[in-house]
Parts: sequence; structure tokens; C-alpha cells
Amino acid sequence: TCLDQIYSEPILAAFEKSTGIRVLPVYDTEAAKTTGLINRLLARRDEPDCDVLWNNEHLQTARLARLGLLARYVSPQASRFPQRFRDGQGRWTGFAARMRVFIYNTQLVRPEKAPGTLADLTSPEWRGRGAIASPFFGTTLTHMVVLHHTWGPSRLSDFLAGLRANDVALCLGNAAVRDLVAAGERAFGLTDTDDAHAAMLDGKPVAVTIPDAAEGAVLIPNTVALIANCPHPQAGKRLIDHLLSPEVELRLARGRSAQ
Repeated sequence: TCLDQIYSEPILAAFEKSTGIRVLPVYDTEAAKTTGLINRLLARRDEPDCDVLWNNEHLQTARLARLGLLARYVSPQASRFPQRFRDGQGRWTGFAARMRVFIYNTQLVRPEKAPGTLADLTSPEWRGRGAIASPFFGTTLTHMVVLHHTWGPSRLSDFLAGLRANDVALCLGNAAVRDLVAAGERAFGLTDTDDAHAAMLDGKPVAVTIPDAAEGAVLIPNTVALIANCPHPQAGKRLIDHLLSPEVELRLARGRSAQ
């Protein structure tokens, strides 16, 4: 699973306890979020040793579907979710979404002056004060793909070059962005709502804004899928049904990650 172990482990343990089915999870690292596990699945495509992928975003899941690594399985729970969060061929289902946000330090930035657009990351006004996770991994990669689609490659390339020119801190992950901002080492940064929510629960001096809110927020769901030719398909289907259940969704929504 690409979802942080602190959030996914208790849910998998509850599944084991209620079903008696043993789960052997493999977790991803923050620095190589999603990409590490996806590369492992690609390397093992002829002899898969994984039954279920629980991804914390949908881009790489859709990629695996296109490459033929996912089996069709439409869970009885899938109909609870809007069609736009489900694969048209039944290969994956999205659930428990997070939103991309700016997190800012309230001791350094007044609410009325808080950054509200991605262009602020490249603005001279904020030079040396912003932070972003590596755009090659996790939800930041997903966000960059969204921008590639909406802006086009030229504008995205200019934006990425502008980040470097404006001395934006490049962090190992979204949690590192959060921590840098919470500590006051950077005034603001681009992260996910689960990381920002955790900082707020810890009493850190932070708040959030939605970048370019007038154009719509970037909402990124978790996804779950059955691996094609997996060794334990029936057990895998039961785990998928569990993850898509109202109980798990409510647990994630009410939990520290608020997703």
C-alpha cells in the first residue's frame, strides 16, 4: 500500500481480525511515494507476488490498468462511489480522497496575505519562502500531470523552471513540506489535506488555502485494485470489499488523515 503505514496498518489489522485472512503488507517510503511500489509491480508482472494494490492516488493505478496489470473486479461496494471515481472497465475504484492545498505558517503570514495561486510559488514576493515535494513522486506527480493536461507542456515547463529560479525548497515528500512550514523555515508550501490536518491537530501554527480555488480544487482519491494473475484472488477481493466499505471510509474520514 502507498497510503502511510500509520493510517493503513490499523485498517489491515482489523480486516485480519474479522476474517482470519492474513495480510502481508508492503509499504512505500515517503521519498519514493507510489513510484517505488509501482516499479515493483511492473518488475513482477509475469510472476506477481501481490494480490491487491491500495494506492494513495489514481494516476499510477490507471497506468497499471493500461499496461494490463490489473484484473477486472467490480466490488459490491463500488456502486456507492460516483462513476467518475471508478474505472470504466472495472479495474479499480477510487475512495477516501484528499485535496491539494497550500499550508502556511500563521506566525509568518497573515490570513489576508496568504498565497492563493500556484503562481505565488514563482512570484518574487515569495522568493525563498515556498516549498514543494519532489514532482516525480506521489500526489505531487499526480498534480503535475493535472497541470500538464490543463496548462499544456510549455506552461508547466516554465512553472517548474520558475520554482528553481525562485528558490522554492524541494522536499522529499508532502510531510516534509508540512514540517518545514510548521517549523517556520518556510512561509508556505504545497501539500495534501491529510498532512495539513495532522499539523493542525498537533497545534502547529498553520492554516490552509486552496490554490486557484476559482478554477476548482485538485481532489485525489485513494484507489484499490486487484492484480492480474495474483496468487490469492478470492482473498484479495474480500480485502477490496473491506476497504471500500462505509466503515473503513468513515474511519479514514474521522481519523488523523481526514480523508
